[in-house]
Amino acid sequence: MAETIRLLAVCGSGTVSSTMVAEKATDYIETLGYHVTSDELNPQQASERIPGDNFDLVVFTSPIPGSYDIPIINATGLLTGIGEDEVYDQIKDALDKK
Repeated sequence: MAETIRLLAVCGSGTVSSTMVAEKATDYIETLGYHVTSDELNPQQASERIPGDNFDLVVFTSPIPGSYDIPIINATGLLTGIGEDEVYDQIKDALDKK
């Protein structure tokens, strides 16, 4: 059975952009052999939930206040297509270090 990755996607409202980013990140992560569960939140909600929810990875399009001990990746490239491969490389590197 594949290891499950808990993904958090964050955008300004916690809805549209975070859902799009979560879907693209999930599709990519699953090609690496993982199963993914994801949540989509706004930055304030994320800063409240990250400390206690055991997320493995955070991708964002809006900055998250605070600093945390999990990989947090700027995923704007997954929305724009500009720098998309670099975002995927960062996700892979973060999961390789897990």
